[in-house]
Amino acid sequence: MFTDVELAYLASQRLGRIATQKPDGTLQNSPVGFRYHPSTRTVDVTGHELERSRKFRNVADNGRVALVVDDLASTSPWRPRCVEIRGHAEAVPGDGTHPPVIRIHPERIISFGLTDTAARSSAADARDVG
Repeated sequence: MFTDVELAYLASQRLGRIATQKPDGTLQNSPVGFRYHPSTRTVDVTGHELERSRKFRNVADNGRVALVVDDLASTSPWRPRCVEIRGHAEAVPGDGTHPPVIRIHPERIISFGLTDTAARSSAADARDVG
């Protein structure tokens, strides 16, 4: 599903931005923590008071989600890096032992700038995985 390079990049990052869709069709974008689970091939999104958040309710309502993890490897030359994960998500409530999470089941992965260390690359690796 994810390439080794994408997994290494995701493991090196702590913050992403999750986009969800409200019931009225408008979009919301929020900074979140995340981690990849190789055994389930899912990405779990975490956050402060997640169960009480609009993003958690949005996912419970329609399950549509995109997560972007990006940074700048360099500003001179300009070298952005990114992994975007689109898919279906579930809002998993906390149970006293485990905190609540938004569990993303990837369906499409788009990445760029992860292997090009010499210069900015416009070539993206985009593929359906679900």
